[in-house]
Amino acid sequence: MPVLAIVVGYAAWRGHRARAVAVALAMIAVPVLVMPLKLWTDRPGPLTVESGYYPSGHTATAMVAYCGAALLLSPHTGRGTRLGTGCAWAMPVAVMLSAATGIGLVLRGYHWPLDVLGSWLLCGMLLVPLVAALRWIDNRGAAGTGADDRQGVGPHRIG
Repeated sequence: MPVLAIVVGYAAWRGHRARAVAVALAMIAVPVLVMPLKLWTDRPGPLTVESGYYPSGHTATAMVAYCGAALLLSPHTGRGTRLGTGCAWAMPVAVMLSAATGIGLVLRGYHWPLDVLGSWLLCGMLLVPLVAALRWIDNRGAAGTGADDRQGVGPHRIG
């Protein structure tokens, strides 16, 4: 979460407030989705009789925080300025950190593999609307400035 907080602050400081708010709302949605599922499934953990282990909240939090941070950094990393084109290093790092978090929880005996897999799938479904929202925000901003959202296409093409 500190990584996401720093990146949200950076994005807001750079004038990307709507993008920062969208990612923060996705992070807020994690416990809203995970906690009812934990209560509903009431699944015990691998090394305890305590319940509430499915889906893994830590895995869900890590995935949305790291991937959300990567999506916020996408205009500031690499060569592109549109969503997904400048994310040359940020998204692979986010995916690796998310995977390492989930695998580590399984290897340490805190979660069953299905707990982690369920969180990855749940948060994948959460990240899809986030990407759509960020694209909408970017396109709305491009329309407001008169910029063509298809870089390098049209009469103003360079080269």
